[in-house]
Amino acid sequence: MHAVTASFDNSLFHSFQSEISLSLPDRFSMLEDNTPHALCLLAAEELQAYIQKQKSWSHNFGLVQNCENEGTIIGKMFGVLLVKNQKGEVGYLAAFSGKLAGGNHHPKFVPPVFDSLTENSFLNEGMAELALINQQLEQLEIQKPEAYEEEINRLKNLRKSNSIALQQKLFDSYFFLNQAGEEKSLNAIFNQASYKNPPSGAGECAGPKLLQYAFQHQFQPLALAEFWWGQSPKSDHWKHGHFYPCCREKCEPILGHMLKGLI
Repeated sequence: MHAVTASFDNSLFHSFQSEISLSLPDRFSMLEDNTPHALCLLAAEELQAYIQKQKSWSHNFGLVQNCENEGTIIGKMFGVLLVKNQKGEVGYLAAFSGKLAGGNHHPKFVPPVFDSLTENSFLNEGMAELALINQQLEQLEIQKPEAYEEEINRLKNLRKSNSIALQQKLFDSYFFLNQAGEEKSLNAIFNQASYKNPPSGAGECAGPKLLQYAFQHQFQPLALAEFWWGQSPKSDHWKHGHFYPCCREKCEPILGHMLKGLI
């Protein structure tokens, strides 16, 4: 059993800004007919208002022309999880998928399931090694001497094996809880779902982050909703402000484990 350690930040439980008169869901609720539960919709509206007015971080969603934001325009999936705390109070947790403004930790949002950006982490060190191999390959391939062909092949094979090993080590670092306290690794979850390997980015979506924090801190999950914020990427599938179900490729196997006993 992998030891679960997580510090509790009470500021991540958000009470609604106005008194709520809406009824709670009878059972754990996700999108129904592409519509979130009314309280999730209210929580999302509060979160969207916060995203627009906050000054803690700067991320270019591509929503404002000639704005001060710099860098690549990147829309982002956000999520809200309606929960009840140990005092019986109803509120919500908030999360973003992947990284936001280049980081994993921001006020109001739950932390990642596994933080790969810590200083001197194996991921940063592994990426630095891969970058060095790429640099060596570029130098050799520019010269293109036949005498170095064997060295070029060796470096390419080393890059491939290092990349696979690094990805596997990363997958081995993710562990997910469910309501019963059962814990499974990312690799175990996808193996049982008959996947050859987890896809890149699995475990970094908003839904698993929210449920993990709830289970770690004894919040009762009531309803989940995720929405896209910002310009659409190349695909027109994602539309600003629209709600979407959790992705099948990355999240469905994980949520199959995490929602055991809830749905």
